[in-house]
Amino acid sequence: MKRILLMVMRNLFLVPFAWCRLCYRASHVDKYTEEDLYGFLKWIDLHANRGGNVNIDVHGSENIPDGDGFMFFPNHQGLYDVLAIIEACPRPFSVVAKKEIANIPFLKQVFACMRAYMIDREDVRQAMQVIIDVTKEVKKGRNYLIFAEGTRSKNGNKVGTFKGGSFKSATKAQCPIVPVALIDSFKPFDTNSAKPVTVQVHFLKPLEYEDYKDMKTTEIAALVQERIQATIDDNI
Repeated sequence: MKRILLMVMRNLFLVPFAWCRLCYRASHVDKYTEEDLYGFLKWIDLHANRGGNVNIDVHGSENIPDGDGFMFFPNHQGLYDVLAIIEACPRPFSVVAKKEIANIPFLKQVFACMRAYMIDREDVRQAMQVIIDVTKEVKKGRNYLIFAEGTRSKNGNKVGTFKGGSFKSATKAQCPIVPVALIDSFKPFDTNSAKPVTVQVHFLKPLEYEDYKDMKTTEIAALVQERIQATIDDNI
């Protein structure tokens, strides 16, 4: 809460203007291209991060595929995770997130601008439809992010168990899987502090379809989890 207040206070002259523009875009996404919406979110993100004493340290940008139609699979540390990756990634992407956070102010508008999918983990039919829809969109060239842990680890830089089912859209779309290692991403919003913090974002070498086509989704999940945890251990 302290950091959010700091972000607002240091950008007080921008907040009314930015909030109105964000809400308008969230309600009229069809009027804008994905690039326009993503560029606007990056602009907000950059001002918020600078105001809130958050520095994003990016590694491995060269591992982001040249062509669209790929999927990010980061570890999940906190509410700030997507905002860290937005500043770090030059390419537009969307998100599959749990419905429980769908109505959190600001995140609600951000996800609307990203044309994100909210998944109900208690509704198997709805969850399967999300997998089908995301698969179709990735095949058409949209990029997506899924948290394979399903929920925040709440263990700092210790990665939780990645779930095989989270990779179904990627395997069905036969797209590149890009592991993303987040370090200290829990600190901006999940600790009651406004001290300067650096969040590391590591884009790891992607798994191409040829690399994983003969693997079960549980095996892919274990491999991606292992690579992310190894990167975290090497950089803390």
